Amino acid sequence: MNNRPKYFTPFEVSLHNTEKDIWVSYLGKVYDLSPLCAQYQGDTLLKPILHSGGKDISHWFDKKTQDIRLCIDPVTNCQFPYTPMGRFLHTPPLCPRTDWCNDFGRPWWKSINYCIGVLTKKVRKIRIINTLTSHEQVLEVCCEETISEILQRYLFYNVHASSYTWKYRGINLDMEKTLEENQIEDESEVFYTLGLDEDMFLPSIHIYFNDDLTDA
Repeated sequence: MNNRPKYFTPFEVSLHNTEKDIWVSYLGKVYDLSPLCAQYQGDTLLKPILHSGGKDISHWFDKKTQDIRLCIDPVTNCQFPYTPMGRFLHTPPLCPRTDWCNDFGRPWWKSINYCIGVLTKKVRKIRIINTLTSHEQVLEVCCEETISEILQRYLFYNVHASSYTWKYRGINLDMEKTLEENQIEDESEVFYTLGLDEDMFLPSIHIYFNDDLTDA
């Protein structure tokens, strides 16, 4: 059974930024808050969340406690949640109020039900060259993804991608290993230091149709 998490790029998260389809990322995870927004539709406390759709909101949280960051009110010297976009759903008001119901159970940011995957630590670009058709496609992938998982991304451009042998510099790739584990190193920092455009030097993976294999 495959227990690997699904990885996402920041760009993929950014595409989901509407009330009916809203994702956010924080503390390295990706969350689909669409069900939450549907449940509390029309609530004014949703506004900061809706405004942050498709973005990373890690600055709302404390990395150590995995909870909402706290700050000190300069007037009362009391702790209260840090809400830079304004008070949001499941956070208490600054002062006691009779209209605030705290019987919602676990606050949304502590619920695992909304978590759909992991935000990649590094986006990598690769070029995939189909030796049968000479078609080239540049993909943004997650550094943690295996070649098999990258293949799943490439299916959008070639539905027969599983019928190809994948090679790098003439060597068959291990489909269950990552780019780095297949000795496809990330040299983007080197190119940046040298002032070179990394898009001009992307690692190229050649794919060979299995019914027409030739020696690379």
